[in-house]
Amino acid sequence: QITFGSTFLGNVPVHEEVHQCAGQIHGYKGCIRDFQVNYKELFIIDEALGGRNVENCQVPICDYRPCHNGGTCTSDAENWYCECPKLYTGKLCQFATCDENPCGNGATCSPKSRRDAVCLCPYGRSGILCGDAINITQPSFSGTDVFGYTSFLAYSTIPNITFYYEFRLKFQLANHRSALQDNLIFFTGQKGQGLNGDDFLELGLRNGRVVYNYNLGSGTATIISKPLDLAFGVHVIHLGRNLQKGWLKVDDQKNKTVTSPGRLVGLNVFSQFYLGGYQEYTPELLPKGPRFKNGFQGCIFDVQFRTNINQQFKSPGTPEGHPNSGRSVGQCKDSPCSLIKCRNGGKCIERGSTVYCDCLTGWKGAFCTETVSVCEPEHDPPHLCKQGSTCVPLPHGYICHCPLGTTGTYCEQG
Repeated sequence: QITFGSTFLGNVPVHEEVHQCAGQIHGYKGCIRDFQVNYKELFIIDEALGGRNVENCQVPICDYRPCHNGGTCTSDAENWYCECPKLYTGKLCQFATCDENPCGNGATCSPKSRRDAVCLCPYGRSGILCGDAINITQPSFSGTDVFGYTSFLAYSTIPNITFYYEFRLKFQLANHRSALQDNLIFFTGQKGQGLNGDDFLELGLRNGRVVYNYNLGSGTATIISKPLDLAFGVHVIHLGRNLQKGWLKVDDQKNKTVTSPGRLVGLNVFSQFYLGGYQEYTPELLPKGPRFKNGFQGCIFDVQFRTNINQQFKSPGTPEGHPNSGRSVGQCKDSPCSLIKCRNGGKCIERGSTVYCDCLTGWKGAFCTETVSVCEPEHDPPHLCKQGSTCVPLPHGYICHCPLGTTGTYCEQG
């Protein structure tokens, strides 16, 4: 039999007899919450054989510091709640990153770490949580970000493109290095992809050259330009196709032509027209042969097309010039980082309209204003408390609270 507080001998508490002799020893005063013998938990009240002078513990819940991730506990006589910092939610602020999406306006939530999230903003939105509206007249694309997403715009299907089309556009590279990567400029496919012989139309950059591909269903036709003159600030592309014959003109280079293989003459594509990148998480649904692995890095503007030589050029979209959707697209001349101040040595990172703070070691949070506790997984070096123990930070260092059955500085001993 195990006794809490005082030991009984018959009907007389032992501590009262001891008190008469020594006058020093008293029963325990305080609260006992959890009791475990070996690996079995005993319920103190429900399984007790008897007792007296025991009442419910009234320690305020906030004294137990229940709030996670820097949450602030507030309580009164009956209720309590955790006031959570941004990017955290739940009764105990226990939901971090994207467990419960903190991003607004249809943004894509992506974990920045095990504790922080980044909101990849939809078209027309910017800011840490994508709450700021922005006006985009010259879209800026950021390629493929560290989370594996590309920035893109998606317009409604280009109509009447089957037998004839012309496209013209201008672009400005983010830097010289971006011209050397496999960067997609635009794409439209038969079913939203270009696999298994599907018809598709695709334009991109590879190794400093413009690459134009199309497949009418009987094989891919490809035109590759000469290397771009990187001294040009803005590059101009004009391309087209009439039945099987396609052509491409880049800047002041000579016009280049190609004839698609086979006998098919019609391009049957029904997907949206993707500009700057692709909606999918990876480019695995793009055509395998000429696949572009990254989104475009820089600005694309003045995109126009026509599907009849007697028509006027017009912008894609319904209504004209308006995309259906997009992600991480900014305004070419504006800098989202000019509105964001990262603290404690953090660096502002721009990915189109998506913006976040890349924090130095020891800091976390949207603006790098929260310290990484020595007990958190991100701390470098990690704490040494063994699995099953509880790491408790101290003003200088930490201490390990060991579960029953273990001891030692790091609970490493049985």
